[in-house]
Amino acid sequence: MDDIVRVAFWRQTFGRRCATVDLVFVGVSRLVLQIPGARSLKDRRQVIKSFKERVKARMGISIAEVGDVEKLQVATLGLAVVSGESARCHELIDAVRAQAATLPEAILADVRSEVFSFSAGGSALGSDLSSAVRSRKKPAGDPGDRDG
Repeated sequence: MDDIVRVAFWRQTFGRRCATVDLVFVGVSRLVLQIPGARSLKDRRQVIKSFKERVKARMGISIAEVGDVEKLQVATLGLAVVSGESARCHELIDAVRAQAATLPEAILADVRSEVFSFSAGGSALGSDLSSAVRSRKKPAGDPGDRDG
């Protein structure tokens, strides 16, 4: 497993126990679905709810609707996965993307994904995530942009 880095801090002669630190990988993704057949919010909710339940049941991934829930024919979903291997995060995100692309009632309009790594006991957790968010360039008019 190339993605897991184990560092021995100390080794006790008796029992040869080692303290190790593993990297943690967090994969996040945003999916935008267009639901052209939705004539009511009930139609829209039915499509989204069944997709979310299917993803949770088959893959055990956290998924939630994060966009405007009142838009009739557009739904934005956010998902997150945590693993000890970045390849596994990518694999699960790609599986959800493939499943969304085959939805008969919806069109996968946009996908954005990223996998972050965090090291030794979360010591880099705040700085890695903060710098990644700050360095991300937001397109003009991005609804997540609260500064302008």
